[in-house]
Amino acid sequence: MHVVTIGLDLAKNVFQVHGIDGEGRVVVRRRLRRTEMLPFFGALSPCRIGMEACSTAHHWARELMAFGHDVRLMPASYVKPYVKRGKNDANDAEAICEAVTRPTMRFVPVKSIEQQSVIMLHRTRDLLVRQRTMLVNALRGHLAEVGIVAALGLPKVQELISLVKDGADERIEPLMRHCMEVIVDQLQDIQGRIGTLDRAIHAWHRQNETSRRLETIPGVGPITASVLAATVTSPSAFSSGRHFAAWLGLVPRQNSTGGKDRHGKISKMGDQYIRRLLIVGAHAVLRWGRTTKGSAWIMRLLGRRPFRVVAVALANKMARIVWCVLAKGSTYRNEHSAGALPA
Repeated sequence: MHVVTIGLDLAKNVFQVHGIDGEGRVVVRRRLRRTEMLPFFGALSPCRIGMEACSTAHHWARELMAFGHDVRLMPASYVKPYVKRGKNDANDAEAICEAVTRPTMRFVPVKSIEQQSVIMLHRTRDLLVRQRTMLVNALRGHLAEVGIVAALGLPKVQELISLVKDGADERIEPLMRHCMEVIVDQLQDIQGRIGTLDRAIHAWHRQNETSRRLETIPGVGPITASVLAATVTSPSAFSSGRHFAAWLGLVPRQNSTGGKDRHGKISKMGDQYIRRLLIVGAHAVLRWGRTTKGSAWIMRLLGRRPFRVVAVALANKMARIVWCVLAKGSTYRNEHSAGALPA
């Protein structure tokens, strides 16, 4: 039995294997328990193994690559069209085996333990930030019911916290104060944990050369630079900066036919977290850098488009610059001002 290509359908405990030889004949089709995975692939001669990119795919990819196998990860949405009929593990493994042989298939680079650790830092921080927002909204809403409000913005929440901690305010009943103190304690605890994660992210950013180069781009800070450095492991996988921007979902969605081009809103494909960080960075450039010398492109665009549309357009441009910095191994040449990103 000489296996050339294997489609591996991942799961928690039971894995499905579909292998073919050089002529496309099926030579192995079996189920493996979790404990049988490494012995089975360790006994095989090196071959190409296709898997869908999921939560455990990078772990298994590293394990199988240690045996000398050529492991390719693919987005699940790209594998789906190759499923012939029905949904079961055997059909999924066969579809993966077929998809991994396609010359135009797009693959997901395998991430290292360090890169996954940095991404986990960001995901944990993002989760805590969302929880902090929920707590702040709950605090504002409950206090608004008794006529206590504060201005918008996270710094203004400190005024509400001081009112809750101050037992002299008679507008807050004892039972209500007890509930508010629980929310405030949770809010302060989460705020401290977010600060701890921020320090860990900044520490990794300072010791990573790629992340420091990305920080030279206007609108890209340590948070955005570090997650880009950890996520985009192979800039050569993208043929151009526009390809990279499209991967992040920052280009218009197309619905073209019969020679007529129709463009709609941005596609919002790809990594939502990175896209959001780039758009936030674009807002910062527009608010504090647009009136500086050399920002004519931004000013012309603001003259005919809404502010948020211009922010997305600027985020698209920033994504292209990010790809250029990653692909060329250089830094952003700040020949103009912060608002004057090259066209």
